[in-house]
Amino acid sequence: MNSPAATATEPSNPFRSVSTHDVDEHAACLSNWNQTYDQLGTGSFVGAFEECRLKRVHVFRESLNRSVHQTGQSCAGTRTFAIPVSISGSGWLAGERFDLDSVINLGPSDAFDFRTPAEVDYVACSADAEALGEYALLVEHRDLAAELRGRAHVRARPAQAQALRTLIGTVLSLRATPDVLRHSQITNGIEQGILAALFEAVSPLAEPPQAPPSFNTRQLVVERARSYLFSHIDEPVTVADLCIRLRVSRRTLQYSFQDVFGLTPVQFLRAMRLNSVRRELKRADAAVTTVGDVAARWGFFHLSHFATDYARMFGELPSATLKKLH
Repeated sequence: MNSPAATATEPSNPFRSVSTHDVDEHAACLSNWNQTYDQLGTGSFVGAFEECRLKRVHVFRESLNRSVHQTGQSCAGTRTFAIPVSISGSGWLAGERFDLDSVINLGPSDAFDFRTPAEVDYVACSADAEALGEYALLVEHRDLAAELRGRAHVRARPAQAQALRTLIGTVLSLRATPDVLRHSQITNGIEQGILAALFEAVSPLAEPPQAPPSFNTRQLVVERARSYLFSHIDEPVTVADLCIRLRVSRRTLQYSFQDVFGLTPVQFLRAMRLNSVRRELKRADAAVTTVGDVAARWGFFHLSHFATDYARMFGELPSATLKKLH
């Protein structure tokens, strides 16, 4: 088995971080947005803005220490979701109260009228609206535009909201190691992971009951998935890849893998990728190979989390595997 080819995806640093001391300066941080910030709270303004621009997804984080009235239009052609990391009290968006587990929804060129509380720190994600809609239909089997039409914000489940905050925060933390994004496997995995977390966060709190697929159907889905995986053994296949190839929803894939293997599709695919890393480490030349490069080629972008998962799976650190067999 060969390792996946490492393809360069981001020729320049996609990260940017800015400290601001004026609301107009802060409003200008988001390019292609027509917006105005008016300071409402008294005292010196201090803000922070950081972002990461990938091919299909733009994530950013804003923090402000004074109440601000934000008005304007979102970026054309994109849909944006934002959720607080921390918030002092509540804010107001389009005449409705907005708090910690509220997810702002802005469609392409949507007008917005938002009043923040005294202090707020939030993360956000923008993606091409057409591509997002296509992903929703192919992977989630949902009509996202119809679900969100006329809704300035939606209530998220607390656990899913926290998962989204954590993932976006982790992506932004890669600013310390931007070279990891030169691997297409990493950027593809990050983008698909963010989209999956977004859909989990904006899923209706009370969904209509649906009968799960029959056991025979679940077995067939898993067999088709395994067949696809084995025919693409040298590639870090994602959940979205499987959904699209098998023409099943992520929920059906989830039911199927949990019933047949007792694992979620994410857990199963992670196990497959960990095994692939181990095989590559066992045959690699330790003098010219690093664990980080091998892990990145298989889509692992957080090295410490990878090392923990690897040690839990195989009872030793990946560095030990690389060294002891040579």
